[in-house]
Amino acid sequence: MTPQPKHSNPVLAACLAELGWSPKSLARKLNKVFGPGTVADSAPYHWRDHARVPRSPLPIMTAYVLSQETGRVISVGELWQGRAPDSPMLVPASGGLELPWTAQALWKIVEDWVLGGLVDRRQFLAISGSGLAAVVTDYLDGTAGRGSFLSQSPADTNEAFLLEQIESQLPRLQALDDEHGGARHLGYIGAQFRSIALLLHEGGRSSAVTARLLQALAEVGQLAGWMAFDATHHGLAQRYFVTALRAAHQVNDLPLCAHILADMSFQAASRDHPADAITLGEAARRAGDAAPPAVRASVLSRLSFAYATAGRHTDFERSRTMARELVDQPPTGHEPRWMYFLTPNHLDCQAGYALIHLGMSRNDDGITTKARTLLDQGIELLQTGAHNRSQEAAHQRRALYEGAWLALGNSARVNSKPPAISGRQPPNG
Repeated sequence: MTPQPKHSNPVLAACLAELGWSPKSLARKLNKVFGPGTVADSAPYHWRDHARVPRSPLPIMTAYVLSQETGRVISVGELWQGRAPDSPMLVPASGGLELPWTAQALWKIVEDWVLGGLVDRRQFLAISGSGLAAVVTDYLDGTAGRGSFLSQSPADTNEAFLLEQIESQLPRLQALDDEHGGARHLGYIGAQFRSIALLLHEGGRSSAVTARLLQALAEVGQLAGWMAFDATHHGLAQRYFVTALRAAHQVNDLPLCAHILADMSFQAASRDHPADAITLGEAARRAGDAAPPAVRASVLSRLSFAYATAGRHTDFERSRTMARELVDQPPTGHEPRWMYFLTPNHLDCQAGYALIHLGMSRNDDGITTKARTLLDQGIELLQTGAHNRSQEAAHQRRALYEGAWLALGNSARVNSKPPAISGRQPPNG
């Protein structure tokens, strides 16, 4: 390692050396994550070699990027040796969530959502590696235990109308996402989430009423997390998911816990963090061991995608096959309402874009024959999906997503040239 100048930043230098990055590489990563023009290519040389501290919020942006790339939390104080203040507007998604899995801790998290409200100007930065593991650790090591509430009909009839009004909205909120995707109505869904949080924050309700409010908070939180993920607000999505997971845990709804963990796994895989995706997906599978077959099938389909992003083709095929066998089973009558979307075709299309991801990876590795086989399989499955349905049909968000994957698959197939065979021309792409 090249000796650093006397007045250098040894922590930053060590992080860059660990990643094999030059200061210019760091600048380009910052510009990729936070937008062009965030920092000049030459600036990080002054940070490393002359211990200069950049203007706010670059100190926390840099700590965030390095934490993401190294897979461990690197604080602003550690990186800049206490010479750079934290930015209150730019915080990790885990901020305030690393609490015990108790009802009392959940009330603190709910209070943060309520007090933030419409004036919350914080931007939440997505977490990965040890930072992500820390906020769901009890589900990763199997020590989550039982929550404090049981879902049941409320004895207080004065609250029944309010609860019915809240619960009747849940299917309609999910329909908004199916039709339009996350970005368009994320603010509205967030307001619905905070309205339920406010009722919980007020307190003074029976345990039965509180349990149903927690159940609603968990379901709306899962939906809000999914929509934030769809809108690429990954840090905000993680906060919604973790809050929803804690609420579902408190009412002992293990199928919903498994569903949320599987969503987090899919988010991690989509962000190209396969190790996180597999860890979360396997935790989801364990949490859903006793869930209805439809829930287990959905969880396994998310886990199979995680395996695909890690290049684990055998594990992908095994999980995919198990998911398909489960979804083909006759309904038990105990499937959660929020599993309405799962069909055999939905699983086929999920397998389709997982196969395309695998094929693109094989392409990058130069294994073109295998790549074309995987891409052909993925394209064939996606051809049966929602992309070619009428624009008047429901689930337009799914149609757009699957159509995008189909385009990627066909593009990758064209660029995957098989070796020429003597005397014959290679087939047209």
